[in-house]
Amino acid sequence: MNTSVLGSALAVAVLTLTGCSGPIELTTPKSEPNKGETVAPAVPVTAKTAFWEMYKPAYAWAADLWPLTIEAKTVSGIKNEGGKAAMWVAVFGSPRRREYCKFTYSVAARPPDIRKGISADKALPWAGPRPDAWAITTSDWTIDSDEAYKTARATADAWLLKHPGKELTTFSLGAASNFPGPVWVVLWGDKDDGFLTRVSASTGKVLK
Repeated sequence: MNTSVLGSALAVAVLTLTGCSGPIELTTPKSEPNKGETVAPAVPVTAKTAFWEMYKPAYAWAADLWPLTIEAKTVSGIKNEGGKAAMWVAVFGSPRRREYCKFTYSVAARPPDIRKGISADKALPWAGPRPDAWAITTSDWTIDSDEAYKTARATADAWLLKHPGKELTTFSLGAASNFPGPVWVVLWGDKDDGFLTRVSASTGKVLK
């Protein structure tokens, strides 16, 4: 499998990391259930649901922000399925600050590492977008993660039947200069023994 295509999905890997500044302070209010109130179980959400929650504090950090990537992650005890995930991580860059910052949205807490709601890492120096790690234009992002997953899964069905037990290992949105818009990258297995599909986040079509 041609592993070079992963570069467009994992833009964080090509960002320049040369130090760090202070942590981003968030003022997300804590919501405690009332006594006797039934708390609904946490369920996974689509990328857009999580992204727009993270966009608010990210915009407060840098009004000139550029979305760079968003990637699905897992939370123990909650199953990711159908293109929805219990946790999403988005990376935003600021040309003015010349920094990028990683924001996380999780539907549940798993102390000490995972906090429910939104959290942010320290901002790090950023050299700006590169051809293989471009910024995402949100107006071109019309296909949410659930729809992209459905399309990708249809292309992978035959392979998955021959490779039972292969898990979804990468599900991320990124952009690169050689594509006309943002691209979903969906990978089952790994780079040596896996099945990778790219789905246009603008049209919903599989990219060859």
